[in-house]
Amino acid sequence: MSGEGPRPTIAVLVFPGSNDDRDAVLALEDLGADAIAVWHGESELPEVSAVVLPGGFSYGDYLRCGAIARFAPVMPTVTRFAREGGLVLGICNGFQILCEAGLLPGTLRPNASLSFVCRDVSLLVECAETPFTTRCEPRDELTMPVKHGEGCYFAHDGLLAELEANDQIVLRYADNPNGSVADIAAVVNEGRNVLGLMPHPEHAVDPLLGPTGGAAVLGSLVDAARERMLAMA
Repeated sequence: MSGEGPRPTIAVLVFPGSNDDRDAVLALEDLGADAIAVWHGESELPEVSAVVLPGGFSYGDYLRCGAIARFAPVMPTVTRFAREGGLVLGICNGFQILCEAGLLPGTLRPNASLSFVCRDVSLLVECAETPFTTRCEPRDELTMPVKHGEGCYFAHDGLLAELEANDQIVLRYADNPNGSVADIAAVVNEGRNVLGLMPHPEHAVDPLLGPTGGAAVLGSLVDAARERMLAMA
């Protein structure tokens, strides 16, 4: 399943409570990257071509998901990396942290049902013109699991209109599990180098374990990270 060419190095951040960091490392390794875990307390990133904020939980989620983790020592470096064009992917809790840090628009609220949701969902690719969806075509259907209690994406009417106009909505739910506005499952920043999604692509890579829709997203990230590595060599 690994891609062709040199293996880019991708950092996977680890927060207290992260429980999908190892899964993210394994999935990225399987898709052709060298993935390294980076503790949230580090003030600098190693030399990497991309950064992944994995799912799970982070300290301070009892206040608001991601509200405290956004102040972790590693986050200023991640912010600088992103603003310099570095590739950043936030999954589930990572998505929440990126929104709290201002690297992505909108916010995540408690599910409309006020209950935890955990199941496979179908996703429709709305925008294939990002570094995270180059292995996709518009309207492709991807299947990945969700597992969250605060995954309801919200944007006010003005912001939603901007996201629609700028093609920043990357994935939509075919059957909305959490009440997200406009069925939004993933958004990208205006620079198109930072993506957040609530579904878990790292759990949808190995066909022995179930659906493989996540390989399209993570594989695209590995491809883009490799191109960035070669361009900077």
